[in-house]
Formats: sequence, C-alpha cells, structure tokens
Amino acid sequence: MLLNNFFTKTLTLFFIASIYITNVNSAIFITPKQPVINANSYVLMDYNSGKVIAGNNENKIHSPASLAKLMTAYVVFQMIKDGRISLEDEVKISEKAWKTRGSKSFVEVGKTVKLETLLKGVIIQSGNDASVALAEHIAGTEGTFVAYMNEYALKLNMTNTKFENSSGLDYNNQYTTAADMAKLALATIKEFPEFYKWYSIKEFTYQNIKQPNRNKLLWRDKTIDGLKTGFTKKARYNLVVSANRLDMRLISVILGAPDANSRFLQAQKILDYGFRFFETIKIKDFNKEVPIIKAKKDTVKIGVLNSDYITIPRGQFKLSEQSIILNSDLTAPIKKGDEIGNLIIKFEGKILEKLPLVAIEDVEQAGLLSRLIYDIKKLF
Repeated sequence: MLLNNFFTKTLTLFFIASIYITNVNSAIFITPKQPVINANSYVLMDYNSGKVIAGNNENKIHSPASLAKLMTAYVVFQMIKDGRISLEDEVKISEKAWKTRGSKSFVEVGKTVKLETLLKGVIIQSGNDASVALAEHIAGTEGTFVAYMNEYALKLNMTNTKFENSSGLDYNNQYTTAADMAKLALATIKEFPEFYKWYSIKEFTYQNIKQPNRNKLLWRDKTIDGLKTGFTKKARYNLVVSANRLDMRLISVILGAPDANSRFLQAQKILDYGFRFFETIKIKDFNKEVPIIKAKKDTVKIGVLNSDYITIPRGQFKLSEQSIILNSDLTAPIKKGDEIGNLIIKFEGKILEKLPLVAIEDVEQAGLLSRLIYDIKKLF
C-alpha cells in the first residue's frame, strides 16, 4: 500500500502479482553453495539479466585457445551487418592461411572459397586456416584484423582480454578470462541470433571431408545450442556453452579443465546447478506513480532503469516483499530519466535485488503562486 503522508521521504509499496502470502516462513528454501568445478576458472552467467550466478577465478587471465574464434566470428558478423562484406564474397586463400597449423577446414592455397563456407568452417569445424583467410579478406593482414578484435573486446567491456591472432593458437601475450568470454557469448547470442544458430550445427562438410562439431554437449543435452570448445597445451581444455531451459538461458565458461571430457561434465554440472536453484524474472513492465510536490500534477510515473530481468533463488520472488524507496521528496521539475530512488526486493528480510528507479515522464514545475501556497502550508 502507499503511505498516506504526502511529504514522507520514504514511500513503500507492496505488490504481489498473483498470490498473497501471509506467512512467508511457512515455505522452506535451500540454495546450496555452488558445486566444486574441476577447472582453473569458470563462470555461470544468466543471459537475460547478466548476473553471475556462480564462478571461481572468473577474472583470472588464461589462454583462450580456439575460444578466440568466438571474437573472430563476432567481428565477421559485425562486418556483414555493416554491409562491408557479404556471405557471397569469394575469398582467395593465401599461402599463410593454407599453412596455418592446428585444426583445419582443408582450404587450398590459391583457390577461392565463399565467405559463408569459411565462416561455417570457423564456427563448426574450428578451422584455423579458415580463420586466417577471413581475417585477411576483411583487413588485408591478420595483424590488422586482430586490431578489430581488440577494439570490439573493449567495446564489450572485456577488460582482461587481449588477442594476438584470429585462430587462438598460443601466443605469448594472448589472454582472456572466463568472465570476458561470457560477455562475448552473451553479445553474440543477443546481437546475431541469425548466426548464433550456426553454433548448434553438429557437422559440416567441405572438400568431401565431413567434420563433427567439437562441442559434444550438442549430442548429450538438447537444451544446449552453442558455442565453442578450445584446446592447446598451454590453455588445456576450454569450453563456452549456452543452454535454454525453463524459460531461462544460462551461459557457462570453463577454462583449463584437465581433459576433454571433463570440460563437458563440469559445464553440465554448473548449468544444472543454475537451472535447479535460480530463476529469471522479467520486470520490464514495472511502473508506478508516486507523489511529487510543486508540480503541475500530483504524481509522476516511475520505472526500473535498464533492468528488464532479475535472477534470484528459484521460488522466492512470488513470496517476496517489494518496496519503493525514494531518494528524497520529489520536487518538480522532473525530467524523464532522472534517477529518483530504488526498487528493493526482499525475502525474509534479506535484500535479493536493489534496482534503480527513474522517472519515465517529464513533470513541469507549478506556477509561482502554487509553489508559495505549498511553502506556506508546509510552514504551518
């Protein structure tokens, strides 16, 4: 309910969307600690809210191995979006691309290959040769292409990442983190859904050579639809995956697992934990009206700032208490976007989320006479 005191600095509003519960303590909720994951670092992030549900050493730098190809593909996606290249482009294969060691799409030096074929070779086959060919086609040299990779990393706030090549082969000063790779995966899924679906393709054939996707979880778990594996002697076994279950999408990053199968087992373990014990709630449509003084109207409409979703322990939201805490008396004029307080979501007295609230409309100041009358009333 809204407090009747028009001039109070704290305004509390309780709302339950579907069920009113008088005894919160009648329900028992247990959210266990995150499981032990056998890897150098890992992170579990909710796609919609961006919240990190679990992690360990998630900001510790680590060799990316072929996870670097996630950024290679992301740059290509951006170039296609900007109209600078096309899936129909014919890409000439250089000797450097052809000679690139490691996993291959088996392109031939001097031949031309359609850009779409090379891009699928990077995403599905993890072709190092295809990665270099795309880099050279876009930027002239792989070194210039790497500059694009690092610029996009900065744009995505991947502050602990530096790329030195397009393939992910070990290099002295090439590194990333689990947290940064989760940010890249999130951006790929959100910005390029038409290309993200390629990460779920289980095999790809080029030059009559059929190669399976190295992400074995695509066969083991139908809810998993991407993204990428990686391995070098320096990096050990890396994996970035995303799964969509129970109206919720999670992203898991495993860096430095001891063996190939372990990275898949660890990813499934942490994903199962996230889906079992957490849920994502959409709050985009939350808006209320609160009192405002010295204004041409009595109330102003407010909403949540840049937080369409929240991720909290499963089952607790419908039993939670939500309150609006204003920063101070709201006094006109107010402009749309002005931050005016917070939405507090509590469960059994514990704050689950604290979300900034902003005005979602402009409210003009009342005339001079009305403001003087208000000041006189307040004085007495």
